[in-house]
Amino acid sequence: MTRHLDQVFAALADPTRREILNMLLEDDMAVTDVAEPFTMSLAAISKHLGVLTTAGLISQDKRGRVKWCRLEPDALRAASVWMQGFGQFEPVNLDAFERFLAAELPGAPGSGTQTE
Repeated sequence: MTRHLDQVFAALADPTRREILNMLLEDDMAVTDVAEPFTMSLAAISKHLGVLTTAGLISQDKRGRVKWCRLEPDALRAASVWMQGFGQFEPVNLDAFERFLAAELPGAPGSGTQTE
């Protein structure tokens, strides 16, 4: 499981690969169509597609002479479940925390009393 998560997050770390995934949200695409909006070689795009395929985020299949890419949304499920574990924590309100400290700790910044 950890290795799979590492592959998914490594694949998502690159903006080009995230854009490719965004493009594939619409529909399956031929590799040449995926490469079209980018200013890099087809070989470079193929490497990005290889990383996405290894991570299980996309699948590729050949239809006739054309290689097609398809988004595999279920591959993000494990990463999503892992990230949701962090949702159990409330965001920290630093202003409220500072007020709490000022009220509880005499001499703390913002408490209005200074101890020397």
